[in-house]
Amino acid sequence: MISTVFIETPIGIASITGDENGVSKISIIADKEQVPSDKIPDELKNVVTQLEDYFEGNRTDFNIDLNPSGTDFQKKVWKELSKIPFGKTVSYLDIAKRLGDPKCIRAAATANGKNPLWVVVPCHRVIGSDGSLTGYAGGLWRKKWLLEHENPVKQQSLF
Repeated sequence: MISTVFIETPIGIASITGDENGVSKISIIADKEQVPSDKIPDELKNVVTQLEDYFEGNRTDFNIDLNPSGTDFQKKVWKELSKIPFGKTVSYLDIAKRLGDPKCIRAAATANGKNPLWVVVPCHRVIGSDGSLTGYAGGLWRKKWLLEHENPVKQQSLF
């Protein structure tokens, strides 16, 4: 049986869907009327706990059973995204090269944009070759927030 839960994060309400085979989808939702769930289904408790730990700054990686739907190519891209270390970024070209074909950069970027596992498969860690923040399904402000959240160097206030 597929379950869905809604949790509050510092950058919006997240929707998490999955079953006993793993998490199939995590996304940020635009519905401002959606409220967090009162009850968390057993099969989603682990992912909810790990996401809460991440947003509290107490987690840098995830140990969650994943079960996303996608093409074989998309799943290869998502697997490469999962290898990007916390606090680091790579370019779309880097991802294409890791897949063995620099010419597949557009296809890799498209698969990146269809990533169904927000934050856990860190598509926010992919930037343009020139270092720019490029497209992000959740909005560039969220991508910027996530990258700053993961930045190991925190600026101290002078005043």
